[in-house]
Amino acid sequence: MRWKNDTIHGWGRALSAMCEIARPEKSSELAEVLADGAVPAMGNRRSYGDAALNDDGRALDMTRLDKFLAFDDETGVLSVEAGVELGEITRLFAPRGWLPPVLPGTGFATVGGAIAMDVHGKNHHHIGSFGQHLASITLLINGKSRKIKPDRDAGLFKATVGGLGQTGIIVAAEIIMLPCKGDVMMVTERRVEGFDEFLTLLDGSEATYTVGWIDATAKGSALGRGILEEGETGSGLVPSPGRSKSVPFNAPKFALSAPIVKLFNWLYYRRVPEHGRTLVKPISDFFFPLDKIHDWNRLYGKNGFHQFQCVVPINSAAALREILQLIANSGLASPLAVLKRMGEGRGGYLSFPIEGYTLAVDFPNTEAARVLIPRLEAMAVEAGGRIYFAKDSLSKGDKIADMYPDYSDWRKAVEKTDPDRNLATDLVRRLNLRSAE
Repeated sequence: MRWKNDTIHGWGRALSAMCEIARPEKSSELAEVLADGAVPAMGNRRSYGDAALNDDGRALDMTRLDKFLAFDDETGVLSVEAGVELGEITRLFAPRGWLPPVLPGTGFATVGGAIAMDVHGKNHHHIGSFGQHLASITLLINGKSRKIKPDRDAGLFKATVGGLGQTGIIVAAEIIMLPCKGDVMMVTERRVEGFDEFLTLLDGSEATYTVGWIDATAKGSALGRGILEEGETGSGLVPSPGRSKSVPFNAPKFALSAPIVKLFNWLYYRRVPEHGRTLVKPISDFFFPLDKIHDWNRLYGKNGFHQFQCVVPINSAAALREILQLIANSGLASPLAVLKRMGEGRGGYLSFPIEGYTLAVDFPNTEAARVLIPRLEAMAVEAGGRIYFAKDSLSKGDKIADMYPDYSDWRKAVEKTDPDRNLATDLVRRLNLRSAE
């Protein structure tokens, strides 16, 4: 197996790394690749920062290990290799009446990455995170394959789910699929005039899937205005998804200047009639709306972007309002801003969700944004919240123990399976997650 030098980056394109990469095509090739010791594994690098980067080191690209291994029609348990994309599972199984239980905002996320980040979706308030719907995970630990289960191997399982790939190389998993009505989505959209109304609607929503788009430039009485989307699966005829498009070059700086973003948000908010509307969409259009625009991260220009995503407890809604006010007053936000209600469910020690509200906002990579985002993080921590490792690219990690009370349990587990810290990545080092206490 050949190692090739390459420069890679996270989806935000603000952080990059030069490393040697191997891309095995068969599970039998892993032993050859890892003959000199374990190295971090990565998928499609849809984490925004440096979670999958290993500068001046080696990395294992798992995307060619993408076989479907088995499916039980009675139990709904699907066995796949780690490189399988969630969007491909959705495409193949939704017409058969099954969905991955949890779908993040991109179908290009691999199963291995979804486990390592314990991703959440638009139905978290009902069924929790991805890692809570796994019958097993197969790890490669020190060259030996080990199949772990949530009941039999509780500690190691919780350290693996949301554990940033530090307990071993994730090579396969058994996913407990979710029954669905088909590959059609019935989507209700309505305008929301402000922050308080948004939280009330999110709290009261009984839809299976719920998500909110926020106009992060709106101020005053319009602070927190946006669009609430509620969806249910269905069956029947629906127009085919439109053809995918690509962003062929880095957009110029003025493309996301404050006046243009403000105008775009104003128009986007008004695309939904005052009385609301119900649409029938292909399932991929609802779950993965940006996947049709390949390389959409180029819209932020050659310097890339950062995303700030936090979750705060339900009783910290006032703090979330202050966070949104600071963002709106900064004039730095892009059109991509999302608000969701989260339930209690999470699968691992370092899993992101807590019951409350999560806000995610993209910012072009500028000095002003690099000053603002640490302020937002401090406000979230002060409110009893936390940041999401899959989106972070700027944190210094000094408040991780405050954000994640089970952090010490995770540390103990990963030091047992990877005592030499061969699996550490740039994010792990940046946040000092495995340094001496």
